[in-house]
Amino acid sequence: MDAFYASVELLRYPDLKGRPVVIGGGRRHQPVEEGGIRTYATLHAYAGRGVVTTCTYEARAFGVRSGMGLMKAAALAPDAVLLPTDFDEYRKYSRLFKAAVREVAPLVEDRGIDEIYIDLTDLPGETEEIARHITGRVREATGLSCSIGVSPNKLLSKIASDLEKPGGITILEAADIPTRIWPLPARKINGVGPKAAAKLESLGIRTIGELAAADPPWLVERFGRSYGAWMHEAAHGRDERPVVTYSEPKSISRETTFERDLHPVRDRAALSEIFTNLCVRVGEDLRRKGYEGRTIGIKLRYDNFVTVTRDHTLEAPTADGTAIRRAAGLCLKRVPLERRLRLLGVRAGSLVRPGSTVNPAPRLGVGEGPSTLDLFQR
Repeated sequence: MDAFYASVELLRYPDLKGRPVVIGGGRRHQPVEEGGIRTYATLHAYAGRGVVTTCTYEARAFGVRSGMGLMKAAALAPDAVLLPTDFDEYRKYSRLFKAAVREVAPLVEDRGIDEIYIDLTDLPGETEEIARHITGRVREATGLSCSIGVSPNKLLSKIASDLEKPGGITILEAADIPTRIWPLPARKINGVGPKAAAKLESLGIRTIGELAAADPPWLVERFGRSYGAWMHEAAHGRDERPVVTYSEPKSISRETTFERDLHPVRDRAALSEIFTNLCVRVGEDLRRKGYEGRTIGIKLRYDNFVTVTRDHTLEAPTADGTAIRRAAGLCLKRVPLERRLRLLGVRAGSLVRPGSTVNPAPRLGVGEGPSTLDLFQR
């Protein structure tokens, strides 16, 4: 999907079309309507350490990118509109676009909220015609645009889908690799992250073509047997992975990064409310997806960026927010709470379908979880 979160917001606020819009930050940046006039927050007034979740292509033209700090984005595009994230709305449109695609091509691998792989092998008709049918159905169902890369495998299709955004259809044959893929930066390969790309550049390899020309033993020596060999294959556009149409999730989680660091004692009430809400939302996600979780975990990130996690295994799996809250509270008792917090998360793992037979977990001999009042104070 093209600039997915931002595009969903433009459906809600069509008067922002054509303007630089950045999605990120807290709910305090919600648009305000008075007397039939809607006003928006802009980046120039932003103060905090939030990050850009996504942005429109107009904002990208100023150099704004996903994952960038909002303060840095404000320096690049101070007049850009700032909107808060609304993941419930994004999930709704995610379900809509995936359902629309499955009407045309049922063999779909879900790769997250805004991306899928589709196996077109056995569908009748011309490839480009099928791709245009898919983009048309997505637009009819959602009002949003998507970009499609069609190629012999998943690796190449992932690269191709980014070549002609927004609204592009890129058809890539194996013979096109030297002219269309090899000139691209090595980091365009899905699986070559920032650290690997930086190491490759330090070794004089900047493009996919230069990576393809590298001696495989030389890559293995510097990146390890498995990753080095994979790099060589990927640079040549080789990928044998099938489209996997079904897989069980390993966990379901919710987390939030605070606009400012919160103190476990002085901000106890706010933290307790956030913590409870995360647990309730995890329970709602479990029920909506038809799962129960047996292992409940928490994630905390302190103001010094140290991250800690703790898990608690229940006797029986649950999707109940209160039970998740109680188990997460037990986890919280086992972490130091002297420093300010910048992130808090709750996770449900060891997922099963309701009614499944599971072995009972051993009793750990711990008491009930703390109440909302004493949750963040010993």
